[in-house]
Amino acid sequence: MSQVSSRSPGPQPHVSDLDEPLSADDDTPREACGVFGVFAPGQPVAHLTYLGLYALQHRGQESAGMAVSDGQTLTVVKDMGLVSNAFDDRTLAALTGGLAIGQTRYSTSGSSTWRNAQPVYRGVDHFEFALGHNGNLVNTEELAGAAGMLPGTVTSDSDLIAELLAAELSATPGLEAGEAFDAALLAVLPTLRGAFSLVLADRDRIVGVRDPSGFRPLCLGRLDGGWVLASETPALDVIGAHMVRELDPGEVVVIDGSGCRSFHPFSPDVVEPALCLFEFVYFARPDAVLYGQNVHHARVRMGEALAEQAPVEADLVMGVPESGMPAAEGYARASGIPYGQGLVKNRYIGRTFIAPTQALRAAAVRMKLNPLRDSTEGQRLVVVDDSIVRGTTTRAMVRMLRDAGATEVHMRISSPPYRWPCFYGMDTGARGELLAANLTVDEIREYLDVDSLAYLTIDRLMASTGAVGAGFCDACLTGEYPVEIPVNLSKSLLEAADMSDGTERTMPVLRDDPHGNLPTDDAARLFGRT
Repeated sequence: MSQVSSRSPGPQPHVSDLDEPLSADDDTPREACGVFGVFAPGQPVAHLTYLGLYALQHRGQESAGMAVSDGQTLTVVKDMGLVSNAFDDRTLAALTGGLAIGQTRYSTSGSSTWRNAQPVYRGVDHFEFALGHNGNLVNTEELAGAAGMLPGTVTSDSDLIAELLAAELSATPGLEAGEAFDAALLAVLPTLRGAFSLVLADRDRIVGVRDPSGFRPLCLGRLDGGWVLASETPALDVIGAHMVRELDPGEVVVIDGSGCRSFHPFSPDVVEPALCLFEFVYFARPDAVLYGQNVHHARVRMGEALAEQAPVEADLVMGVPESGMPAAEGYARASGIPYGQGLVKNRYIGRTFIAPTQALRAAAVRMKLNPLRDSTEGQRLVVVDDSIVRGTTTRAMVRMLRDAGATEVHMRISSPPYRWPCFYGMDTGARGELLAANLTVDEIREYLDVDSLAYLTIDRLMASTGAVGAGFCDACLTGEYPVEIPVNLSKSLLEAADMSDGTERTMPVLRDDPHGNLPTDDAARLFGRT
């Protein structure tokens, strides 16, 4: 029994995106995580997991890791940064075995530190397991309190799930490993509330779990001689697996040498599909399939619906790279306005640096996006994007387009106004930081300095997915949360006693900011709401 971790991390600062000054990425919802698992004896499972995680890199860039079992030992390797930072040829060559799980992380519970990188590992007597998590629990404090855990004992909701499972395994020492693991899952999973798509591995099996609402995607694939679990279907495609189906909300799939079986540990009255609607709008890769629908085609339909809803006379339709481009194609097709490229994106940088001043924030935006003057000069532009969260990048982008000679800028957004924070695995900031929570559409238009602004309506967005009635969570757009949110929900809740600077870092709470705080000082001054 052993756990191996690559590259000693040394002292790690606590990082909370909710408390940082604004960066050039603040106009987009922060990523969900990606999880992957493969059971394929005789195949290079570590290399397959590496490829699968690469296909899921867009879902999390803070850390990456995998756990590999050879039937005798479960080895965990994880590191901060991208998949390519965590693994190289020599590392992968040493990870031999017949099954593996992996995860790419973006933190929504627990700070961005090496300790919180996943998979999470636990060893109990002669049993060991690892866990990767996509989502966010909403009853973290309640579970930790009921288990008598002091802050700092576990440091994230994922760590908490692993600790609860380990406690159950310790309480059933007489059972065989497989029976004990099943019993622990049956005892722990029904106590969890919120979003949790999980992959787990012990020495002999991998397990996939989807919460009763199915907030985050998880699918099952078939590989020659094996099975695969993945957050999105492109991770199946890249290793040559074919999709079997999406896991049902509330389903647990167990894969071992005897095949694939599933069970449903949750009460039927809590099982109600509520896939995050923003998986279609922004998170999922365009080549992913959700609810049987291709995501790219759904985004094109969003643009077509937007052109029908909010037409305008213009010379060029352009998308904001990358996620706004399919909707821009749809808008151009439906409107008859030519489609073209107006912005060039630097594809060789990740999340941009944190900029403390407006001048540096503008430079940070230019580091990611730069206008094509030949396409924009003297043109009336329709600029299509998927969402506006805080408005900082959008405002800077509009200024760049006007500086590049655009005579008119008409903004079209392929989703409704983003007014409410997410508690199910997206990191969007407090409600006081969300532009549409504080300003009317016309005030947003004035703040962004665009000639017109239109958001796609919720009914048109739903219809564009091609999966009307399948079940979606649209809480960030409507404020209607499928699972009740406690008032005290903090990103660093479990780390409160372990914060190096003594600062309590709080996630957005489900109530209006009593002070009416606005996303930016500029917006506050513009509308006299300081």
